[in-house]
Amino acid sequence: MLRTPVKLDRLTPTHGIAALLMGLVAALVTRDVWADIHFIASRDDEYSHIFLVPLVSLWLVWVRRVRLRHCPVSGTLLGPLLAGIGWWTSHYGFNHGAQSLWHGGALLVVVGAVISVLGKHVLFRFFPAVVVLLFLVPFPGEQRQMIALPLQAWTAQISKVLLDVMRVETEISGNTLTINGVPVMIAEACNGMRLVFPLLLVAYAFAYGLPLRDGVRLLILAAAPLTALACNVLRTLPTVWLYGRNNELVARQFHDWSAWAMLPLAFLVLLGLLRVLRWAALPVERYTLASQS
Repeated sequence: MLRTPVKLDRLTPTHGIAALLMGLVAALVTRDVWADIHFIASRDDEYSHIFLVPLVSLWLVWVRRVRLRHCPVSGTLLGPLLAGIGWWTSHYGFNHGAQSLWHGGALLVVVGAVISVLGKHVLFRFFPAVVVLLFLVPFPGEQRQMIALPLQAWTAQISKVLLDVMRVETEISGNTLTINGVPVMIAEACNGMRLVFPLLLVAYAFAYGLPLRDGVRLLILAAAPLTALACNVLRTLPTVWLYGRNNELVARQFHDWSAWAMLPLAFLVLLGLLRVLRWAALPVERYTLASQS
C-alpha cells in the first residue's frame, strides 16, 4: 500500500502552540510597554479602540485560515531579525522620550518572536492581520491635535447648518454652539476623534475581510474619515439639542453611549457603498475566495 509522504515543513498545531508561547515570552519581556498601553487604553476613551484591535486581527486571520496549508516553515531567521530591530527601536524610544517608538518596538519584538517559529510565509500571507496590529500603538498627542482641531471646526459648522435647516435657532462662535442661550462647546469629547480610529478599524476589517479588489479596499479606507465625521455630526445634533433643553445628564449619557452605536451604523454605510458600486456596474469583488484574497 502506497502512503502519501508527510511534508515535514508544513505548519502543525505544535508550531501554533510554540508560536503562542514565544509571543507570550516576548510580551513578558516587554511587559512594561504593554502595561503602559493598557493603562492608556483603559484611562482615555479616545484610545479605547485598542481593545478592538486583537479581535480584528483574529478575524482577518480566520477568513484567511486556508492559507495555512500553503505556509511552509521557512525563513524563520526573519523573526529574530525583526525582534532585534524591535528591541533596539523600543530601547531608543524609551531613552529619547519617543513613546510611539517605545510602543512600536515592543510590538515588533512580539511579531518577530512569532515569526521565529512560523516562518516568513505566515507574515506575508497574513500581512493585513499583522498590519492592523499597528493600531495597538497609541497615536501621538500632537498628531491627534492636528486631526482633532479641524474636526471640531467642521463638526460645529455642519451641525449649525443642519440645525438651521431643522429650524432650531442656534448661534456659532468658534467651536461653540449656542442653543436656547445654552453654550455647548464642541471640544475633545465631541470632535469625533473617539470615532475616527474605531471606524478605521471597522473599515479595515470590512475591506480586508471580504474578497474585494484593491481599488475598492482603498476607496473604503479613504471613506472612513468622512464616515466618522458624518456619524459624529449625527450624534452631536441630539446632544446639542438636549443640552439646549437643560437635560445635561441625559445629553452626556446619550453622547457617551451613541459613540459605540455608530460602529454598526458605519458598517451599514460601507455595505451601502458596495451596493452603489455594484449598481454602477463597477467591478467590486475579486475572483478568489475571501480566505485566499
